[in-house]
Amino acid sequence: MRRFAFVDASNLFYGGEKSLGWKIDYQKLIDYLKEKYGVSTVFYFGGVEIYEFPYDYQSNETVPLKKLEKYLRRLPTEDKEKKLNEAELALISRHLQRVKFYSRLEKFGYRLFLKPVKLYTQEDGSTKRKANCDVDMAFHLMKEKDNFERIVILSGDGDFLPVLKYLRADKKEVIILGRGARTAKEIKQFAGSEFRDFEYLRERLKMK
Repeated sequence: MRRFAFVDASNLFYGGEKSLGWKIDYQKLIDYLKEKYGVSTVFYFGGVEIYEFPYDYQSNETVPLKKLEKYLRRLPTEDKEKKLNEAELALISRHLQRVKFYSRLEKFGYRLFLKPVKLYTQEDGSTKRKANCDVDMAFHLMKEKDNFERIVILSGDGDFLPVLKYLRADKKEVIILGRGARTAKEIKQFAGSEFRDFEYLRERLKMK
């Protein structure tokens, strides 16, 4: 039986360690998915800050990490016209740390699909950062549907329900691994006995 896993990072890991209450060891996570569910490929969908990096949506399906890292590293030394202040330099440093994090995920064996994080101005004048990957993940679920018999979905987002219902009707085995409190009611109802609460994996997957 061919088995894949799809990770919706923005839903499952929203707020990171502060929200979850513990830090995930991503090597342990991919090892767990392979051992417990026999998955051969883990698709990871998330956002990444690119700081004016010239990303081409038409020719790329994911942000090229190596090119982005090279771009961010040379900004402080080559940007003669914009003399970057300390806040901007600190921001670039944080972006680089995120790129390094994703590079580690690649080394662990995750197949990454990354979208640039965009800034949106809200009605109250504040800004919100967003990189909604739902459509991308739904697209790849359908694109890959003939390549798996079992799928493990690491998300509790109710927007995936139509795709998941279609996959089950197509005789695919669907398992949901989501955070109980953040999983939509309709997803829990759909999954039934095939729902697993990610929170219970704390002792197994947390970073030491």
